[in-house]
Amino acid sequence: MSGQARALIQSMPKEIATAATALSFDEAFTLHHRAVFRTARAVVRDSALAEDVTQEVFLRLYRNLDSTPGEELLRAWLLRVTLNVARNTLRGQSRAAARDDEYQKTTTEVWFPQPEEDYERRLAIAEARRALDKIKEPMRSCLLLKQQGLSYREIATTLSLKETNVGSLVARGRKEFVRVYGKIGGRS
Repeated sequence: MSGQARALIQSMPKEIATAATALSFDEAFTLHHRAVFRTARAVVRDSALAEDVTQEVFLRLYRNLDSTPGEELLRAWLLRVTLNVARNTLRGQSRAAARDDEYQKTTTEVWFPQPEEDYERRLAIAEARRALDKIKEPMRSCLLLKQQGLSYREIATTLSLKETNVGSLVARGRKEFVRVYGKIGGRS
């Protein structure tokens, strides 16, 4: 700063002097953008990701412009925030990659079985449905509702039956299902 500017600032009231020396957001961005980007790029090793980190850092600066340190410590503050945001970004990416890998493993096993396994599974389902169709009501409905996790009381209420009869209907339905399914599936 020149001597005249320093003298002018010293002659101003304290509030005006601090406002005159404080950097605006645009000035801070212009002065420190490259350093923030280079630091982010060095940590994340990807230009596009470094741009995202840089944007997040300057968003935090903008939101906290009143509480950021003065001009002399602003660069250090920005670089510390950059390192933290970049590290958090990398942690988030590794977590996301782990979740994606786990999801791919489970969906590959569950949703995309081998053609032979898929055919066998579909055949078993069709046989079970045919066997269920041959069981008489209300045993069939009791059996299906019990397999869905309903209690005897809930089954009785749903089907307008006595709760004391539901247990025997479920047991008889299971026995009948095993008998019919064994015949349809060619099992003994």
